[in-house]
Amino acid sequence: MQIYNKIILGALLLVGGTTFAQQEGVITNYMYHMNSYNPAYVGVDGETMVTATFRQQWTGIPDAPSAEAVSFGTALGKNLGIGISLYNSNTFVESQTFTGIDFSYRLQLSAGTELYLGLKAGGNAYSVNTSGLETYNVNTDPSISSISRFNPNVGVGALLKSGKWYASLAVPRLLSTDRADNDNGVATAALAKPHAYATAGYEFLLNPATNLMLRPSAMGRYVSGAPVSVDFNAMLSFDDNFGMGGSYRTDGAFAGLVNFSIKKRLLIGYAYEVSTRSELASAKNTNEFLLRFLF
Repeated sequence: MQIYNKIILGALLLVGGTTFAQQEGVITNYMYHMNSYNPAYVGVDGETMVTATFRQQWTGIPDAPSAEAVSFGTALGKNLGIGISLYNSNTFVESQTFTGIDFSYRLQLSAGTELYLGLKAGGNAYSVNTSGLETYNVNTDPSISSISRFNPNVGVGALLKSGKWYASLAVPRLLSTDRADNDNGVATAALAKPHAYATAGYEFLLNPATNLMLRPSAMGRYVSGAPVSVDFNAMLSFDDNFGMGGSYRTDGAFAGLVNFSIKKRLLIGYAYEVSTRSELASAKNTNEFLLRFLF
């Protein structure tokens, strides 16, 4: 079985390759890390919070993808927000850490409608250990050996919020940067292209007496040359103390989610994700843990 698992990893070389269209990291609990995708979210509603997520994909397979995400946001005065977002991932022979500083500015469009504009500045530390490919008999383009560098980047975003609904659009990394890719079994040098993220959500009050809320949301991802991927999420919240729900990703996964809050300050969450991709039939499942503290 160990040999078979390694064959799988060799065939699925590098998450951003032809098998996986999306080059940037995926988080099931994306709704708690929105400034990672859109800098306009920092300081929204005057809140200060820090969030951390730990994700382990494909339980039971050596060198399977893992990721850690940390985000922080706070308000500065009435209209300004500032934050930090960090995403670290390790996939087979590929590792990268993106760190960004996020800024937002609030525009009051009407009594109940606000527009937030965001700017992200940071960079990605990226490296590929090509010697690790030898075990899997994967050919390597000589140009890939030079990929171990820090790539600066910038991003922009906007968030429109009114009453119980919101909608946003962002490109957190505007610049294309060097990375590795899988071209028909050959590891080659390629470009990580900008991704566009669109999100929308609504809050339904189902029972005023118990503050029972239904919060559906969706996030779509688009990158040139790949199909659009959409996450559909719905959470049922009981007085903001306990929540449960589910998520479906159109390019191959569904998940169950649960979280609970301690004094409405500390949020602890867990997501159990199952892949629906036939080539990952033996890859088992993904576990994701969430911690968030609201100051």
